[in-house]
Amino acid sequence: RKKLKSTSKYIYQTLFLNGENSDIKICALGEEWNLHKIYLCQSGYFSSMFSGSWKESSMNVIELEIPDQNIDVEALQVAFGSLYRDDVLINPSRVVALLAAACMLQLDGLIQQCGETMKETITAQTVCGYYNSAGTYGLDSVKKKCLEWLLNNLMTHQSVGLFKELSINLMKQLISSSNLFVLQVEMDVYTALKKWMFLQLVPSWNGSFKQVLTEADAWFAERRREFGGDVAFLESAQGSAFVPVFAHLRLQYIISDLASARIVERDALLPSEWLSSVYKQQWFAMLRAEQDNDIGPQEINKEELEGNSMRCGRKLAKDGDYCWRWTGFNFGLDLLVTYTNRYIIFKRNTLNQPCSGSVSLQPRRSIAFRLRLASFDCSGKMICSRTTGYQILTLEKDQEQIVMNLDSRLLTFPLYICCNFLYTSPEKRADS
Repeated sequence: RKKLKSTSKYIYQTLFLNGENSDIKICALGEEWNLHKIYLCQSGYFSSMFSGSWKESSMNVIELEIPDQNIDVEALQVAFGSLYRDDVLINPSRVVALLAAACMLQLDGLIQQCGETMKETITAQTVCGYYNSAGTYGLDSVKKKCLEWLLNNLMTHQSVGLFKELSINLMKQLISSSNLFVLQVEMDVYTALKKWMFLQLVPSWNGSFKQVLTEADAWFAERRREFGGDVAFLESAQGSAFVPVFAHLRLQYIISDLASARIVERDALLPSEWLSSVYKQQWFAMLRAEQDNDIGPQEINKEELEGNSMRCGRKLAKDGDYCWRWTGFNFGLDLLVTYTNRYIIFKRNTLNQPCSGSVSLQPRRSIAFRLRLASFDCSGKMICSRTTGYQILTLEKDQEQIVMNLDSRLLTFPLYICCNFLYTSPEKRADS
């Protein structure tokens, strides 16, 4: 039998595309649409126009002013067409323009559909554009989703294009967050910021991302020669705008490593007052660990954990046995982390294995931590995740403790493991 054309398709073809029995003409951006008031009244914009005492309510030809540069003819075509059909197929490459048109015309259903499309198609290429558009058009759920994507993927999806698009305000939110998935340690966050700042300052640079660090180091070295070595780059006119971002680096976990401290001193990006302050803080932390019987945090201080904890992480490419250190750097605690048989185990190493730093011999030692793990698809979308939440763990000498038992049904590889640690007591840290 010959299949009958559905009513929806008939309406779309006959009334919208062919314009039959049109009672109003809409003109915009050099194009014309022969439409119908009864369908246009689904739009809040036209409903108000036709029902009030506006002069347009009695006009048969209406010239629309389009103040939003994101709106083009194609977006208007889809937006008007959505009034004549049940569903709209949204091309992700066109979603921002369509969202702009839908917001202007007050098409709530289309706005919601654009938001869902954006949330499903966040990638390194779209995330900044979506974030900015979501802010412009009031889609808070999309904005939140973009921020989550960046927190999860900033350290693993770095690219020249992404770093050029990331604004200062957005990068500040990311770097200040305890939810930033850091791989490997805080020094890698500093290195990422150095690359990002270079690309913000020299947006015309278009090499490969592998070359960015070398180019950035050379460019900042040239600035040091210009300043004569007396002014840190962030204290210069060019660098001052980036101060709010770099101020959220957790420097205490960078300068505790000799190689990292030397790089930071060599770069001369940070004001000397920042570094002298954190050197003093860490010196007191070491003295407390060695001489004042500081056995670590005794209760959960969420504010302290979120603002001052050490952020570190690892990528496990495949299932197997792994062991690594997330050490407290000379805070007296050498922490060994093992992944084996789907368990994650923390061990306080005191006497069993050699350690490059000092090791506390106190009978019991506590840490505050939060362990998170997640796996992502190739676009950075989270497939599954687990977290311990914030906890206090007290370990005796050479004691080990299972901190997470992983359900194999929930895991896919590569697996990303990220942790936040506090090794010293927050109330004592404030004394220094």
